[in-house]
Amino acid sequence: MGLIVKNVDKSFGTKKVVDSINFEIQKPGVYGLLGTNGAGKTTTIRMILGILKKDSGEITWNGKEVQRKHVNFGYLPEERGVYPKTKIHDQLMYFARLKGMDKQKAEERMKYWMKKLEIDQYLEMTPEKLSKGNQQKVQFVTAILHDPELLVLDEPFSGLDPVNTELLKNVIIELIQKGTYIIMSSHQMYSIEEFASDVLILNKGKTVLQGNLKEIKEQYAANKLALSTVENVDDLIKEAGLKIYHSKNNEYTIEIANEADGYRLFDLLANKHIKVEKFEIMKPSLHDIFIEKVGEDK
Repeated sequence: MGLIVKNVDKSFGTKKVVDSINFEIQKPGVYGLLGTNGAGKTTTIRMILGILKKDSGEITWNGKEVQRKHVNFGYLPEERGVYPKTKIHDQLMYFARLKGMDKQKAEERMKYWMKKLEIDQYLEMTPEKLSKGNQQKVQFVTAILHDPELLVLDEPFSGLDPVNTELLKNVIIELIQKGTYIIMSSHQMYSIEEFASDVLILNKGKTVLQGNLKEIKEQYAANKLALSTVENVDDLIKEAGLKIYHSKNNEYTIEIANEADGYRLFDLLANKHIKVEKFEIMKPSLHDIFIEKVGEDK
């Protein structure tokens, strides 16, 4: 039955920060929760987790009103924090026991996830001796150690280098395969696009777009053309009345209004006997759609 958020409102004083939002997560996988700073994402997350009380509406998990003591949730907040002077092993064991895990199971899961994230060698160390990226991975283990049914990840890749980002992505894939429901909030649109099947975009507490990401993108006309040629074709692109968005070593990203623009350029290149190595008409990315809906680049 999953998670259902229905007509949920929240105000702080006279300011309404969440205005009658509705969404459902009915199967395991990633649901993207997006918005600018101050859009209401974190407030929504905290109401789902039972950290904040909603003013009105319903939040249910498997048909029952959400209560922290009844739901097996995991949470990686945007605000990072581990106890700097307490051994990592002791911290993880403490949080595992808080979640009701027995010591043996906690030890097994701790070692499993620490090894997966390539930080098992640090178990007996204190976090203050680790890099910020490795501290973040420790906090991620804290969020998943107890095998949560619903996992909330707020900016999970922020501050991670490409290698550690890939490690974290592989763990998220494994969690999805195990049947975990995941809400992911991030400013890194490509990460959301990589994982999420459905998204909700908030702006000033209101829903401005929601639904299946693939279906949303199909509603938009093609807006870019990826082109690669064996020689420079800047002048021909301009002759076709098109704008070069980016170019390097005869590889172009070109702005188009529709597919016809792209094929018109292709015909022009063919008539000039220009060898084309790549020709791909592209729909708007989630980043493009986000900018359109909220009106600013975050």
